[in-house]
Amino acid sequence: MEFAALFAISLLIGALILLVAVAVGKPKGETSQKNEEKEDTTVEEDGNKAPPSKKQKQPQRIRKEKTQQHTFTHPLLASSLKSHSGNVTCLDFSGNGKYLASCADDRTVRIWSTKDFLERDHRCLRANVELDHATFVRFSPDSRAFITWLANAETIRVFKMTKKEDGSFIFKAAPEDFPVRHKGIVINIGIAETGKFIMTASNDTTILIWDLKGEVLASINTNQMTNSYAAISPCGRFVASCGFTPDVKVWEVCFGKSGEFKEVVRAFDLKGHSAGVHSFAFSNDSRRMATVSKDGTWKLWDTDVEYKKQQDPYLLRTAPCQATEGSRIALSPDARVAAVSSGCGVAMFSTATGALEEDIPAVHGVEITDLRFDVNSRFLACSGDRAIRVFHNAPGYRAAIQDMQAMLKKASNEGMRQRLQQQIQDAQSALDSIYTASKN
Repeated sequence: MEFAALFAISLLIGALILLVAVAVGKPKGETSQKNEEKEDTTVEEDGNKAPPSKKQKQPQRIRKEKTQQHTFTHPLLASSLKSHSGNVTCLDFSGNGKYLASCADDRTVRIWSTKDFLERDHRCLRANVELDHATFVRFSPDSRAFITWLANAETIRVFKMTKKEDGSFIFKAAPEDFPVRHKGIVINIGIAETGKFIMTASNDTTILIWDLKGEVLASINTNQMTNSYAAISPCGRFVASCGFTPDVKVWEVCFGKSGEFKEVVRAFDLKGHSAGVHSFAFSNDSRRMATVSKDGTWKLWDTDVEYKKQQDPYLLRTAPCQATEGSRIALSPDARVAAVSSGCGVAMFSTATGALEEDIPAVHGVEITDLRFDVNSRFLACSGDRAIRVFHNAPGYRAAIQDMQAMLKKASNEGMRQRLQQQIQDAQSALDSIYTASKN
């Protein structure tokens, strides 16, 4: 009896131990199975087991590729001026012919020496534009200062140039900028050769005439729906604008005998294009103007008229050309050559015949922003990307030789004949040296 009871108790204890063992062992197995399933899932999604977090590679930074400098060569290329780190937006030659000013979106204005154009090294002086960048730059008549248009501040800043003993300059900005007056985007600025006024023009048909201290003397409404270009004539008397309409409008800025401002009066219009005018240019004596239009032509005008006696300008020449939105035209100071930009290229025309003399494609990697002849008609400079291209004005030399040969045939004075013959020889030698240098 006692043995049976002891046996029963032993069975009961054994059963309890077995139940406990099963209860403890089952979760362990499930957990292990779940872990194995998780590992299998990771292998299936990633392709192989994910490495420990310490060994995971950090994502690589994407490097910004530097913009490649546009490469360009041409037989008439005198030099490529390369110091700007941003795209050049504007050029201006000083009145004395010694300097070329350029501004870019790299917050600098550069002053280049024109005598270095044919040298291997092209030195320049830098003026920093603090907390902004200039979109336009213009020399003062005495070449001792320049003005800039600030892109962000939307106003004029004046810089004075002080020459040091070593021939370099110190640039000092005026203590105060001009007040903000324009509501539209400014498309050009200028200083009259007389030093009496400054002009600014915006795309909303507004032209402002300022004195040199920053006071507005007059406001002109061009009534052209939009302005595409505006400029002061080299003589300092006139202000002109073009835009959506097919005309170029010209005003005279009048001053009294003692130098006080009087008024702005309408002078004359250039009428002849069948579509809007992109831009225009004056000859050095302001007696000729050239225009380029959306109608695919450029025109040369005789503007040496007495407009107060109701005389209208005379159309001298019309010639076809490639013109795109933003095309610029430059007229050599002696009015013998017209240069027209179209996209990234430049074409040079004879104003005597209208014939295409030079077609120079892909001068810049982006659209050309400015186009200017130097004051001696020797060079044509243009801007677009970070480089400034300077070309020999070979068509100008050829035109000058033709003009002097025609004069030689009519010359009756022996002294005049000898002078003309010498000038023809000098011009021909200069022309020959251009092509000889390009071959070498």
